[in-house]
Amino acid sequence: MSVEPRVNEQIRAREVRLVGPEGEQVGIVPLERALQLAADVDLDLVEVAPMARPPVCKLMDFGKFKYESALKARESRRNQQQTVIKEMKLRPKIDPHDYETKKGHVVRFLKAGDKVKVTIMFRGREQSRPELGFRLLRRLSEEISELGFVEASPKQDGRNMIMVLAPHRATKAAAVAAAPGAKTREPREGEEAEAPATESTAE
Repeated sequence: MSVEPRVNEQIRAREVRLVGPEGEQVGIVPLERALQLAADVDLDLVEVAPMARPPVCKLMDFGKFKYESALKARESRRNQQQTVIKEMKLRPKIDPHDYETKKGHVVRFLKAGDKVKVTIMFRGREQSRPELGFRLLRRLSEEISELGFVEASPKQDGRNMIMVLAPHRATKAAAVAAAPGAKTREPREGEEAEAPATESTAE
């Protein structure tokens, strides 16, 4: 959590390195002098680098600065495209019709810009045939390759086998552009924020 800077009489240093409202370097001055200069131009004295020796303070309209900072933070959150992880569960000997239905869900999730955790559920003797799961996951990844890629390769997890698919950058960009009120641009690096799985479909 960010700590709000000291302002005006909250500043405790005896002297400060003063920066003017346009970024000009005023130099090291006593705190009283810096406060007087701030009052003369109807601005606040804000401590912007408290760990410096002496601390760096700038003349600014602190209320306007806080308002603009809040606007930027809100805009950043609004532009951040959240990536949700959906889950699709399959059986290793799934019926062809059911497979096509499940694949359709995976395609829909990827087109929406979401990641998909595909889980193969083994029961009884099926656990001795992991190659069935690998084969099914490989087939699925190949058939959706135009929309997404394998982000996490298939791996055994107890009675299940798990693979994670992620949308290609172009697929995700199209989902962002199609979202209501969204700006038409590709998401920048670092803008993805994963959330817990919110939709699960099992056979």
